[in-house]
Formats: sequence, C-alpha cells, structure tokens
Amino acid sequence: MLRLAFYFDANACSGCKTCQVSCKDKHDLPVGILWRRVYEVTGGDWEKHGKAWKNNIFAYNVSMSCNHCEDPICLKNCPAKAITKRVDGIVEINPNKCLGCRYCAWVCPYGAPQFNEGKGIMTKCDLCADYIDEGKSPSCVDSCPMRAMDFGNYEELVEKYGDRGDIFPLPNRHHTQPSLLVKPHRSSPDVQLEKPEVSNMEEV
Repeated sequence: MLRLAFYFDANACSGCKTCQVSCKDKHDLPVGILWRRVYEVTGGDWEKHGKAWKNNIFAYNVSMSCNHCEDPICLKNCPAKAITKRVDGIVEINPNKCLGCRYCAWVCPYGAPQFNEGKGIMTKCDLCADYIDEGKSPSCVDSCPMRAMDFGNYEELVEKYGDRGDIFPLPNRHHTQPSLLVKPHRSSPDVQLEKPEVSNMEEV
C-alpha cells in the first residue's frame, strides 16, 4: 500500500530555512503561520578534567512539518470530521467542514495544525498534494540546497535509508507512527544526560 513520507538528514541541514520559505511562498501563508518549521537544537557545556577543560557542546537543526501519520490523532479527534486521509497517506483538512475549534492542534504531538485567524479555520501541510498529483515533489524537498530532504513511498525510503525516526525534540514516533524518517545528527545528544533545548522557540 502506498504511504507517502518525508526523509530528513540532520547532518546535511544547514538551518538556512529555505524549505520553510518555499513552503510559505508556495501556499501563500499569512504572517504567523508556518507549515514547516526549522528547530535549532543546542546544548552541552565545558567540563574540567584535571587541569584541562573539555566541551561536549552540540548544535543541529530539525526541519519539521505535518508528518501525515499512519495513525493520525488529529483525524480521530476532529469533531467535524473535517480531517481525512487519502489513499496515498496524505492527511488533509477540508476547509468547508472545519469549525476552527483547534482540537487537532491540541492533540497533535508535532504542533502541525495551525489556526488561520483570517479564515477562521485550521490549516497545515498537505504535502503539496497538487504537486504530487502532477507527478512532482513537495516544494520543500525540491528547494533544499543541501539536499537534506527526500520524499517518496515510506517502504522505499526505509529500504534506501534504513528505519530511522527518533531525534530530539520530536516525540516518540510510536504515538502516531509518523510518515517520517530522520537520520539523527552525528552529535545528537543523550537527552537524559546532556539536556538539549530548542534555542529558537520564538520562531517556531
């Protein structure tokens, strides 16, 4: 069965936010709404070892949008039944049915659905469904200058890159089974020991 998905390589991402800009431009999103967001993760400190000082400082970026989950919790909790899932796995919001109640935003562990004040409805990444129907790739994937992103059938991506998916600050993927594969950054921290944090929360 077809299940469209994203792949993201944190080692290749420079944090330029071109994916974020191209998404916003393609969908003509208003100020304050970002369907794709780039998180800047930082942490670590200097530690004294005898007479020497060593550091375990790290920094990397994570580009994130709606993950078109295999088990979308937003769909299950929409009282208006405005959220549906296509046969190719794309999770969509029907603007004609949406009440703007924000239930989907409250339950989504990725914070993907966002409220459009001007239209009074919820919105989110639709994986550039119109492009896909034309045989094209999502705008964020094609615009990435570092080629940190890829797109395709989930099973084929797993075969190509391996079954990957856990990286801070993303929640455990077993919650909703996101259609996303992530290659963690080579300096990805031990979350329990190194206490990473998102350093650009005001942007995302």
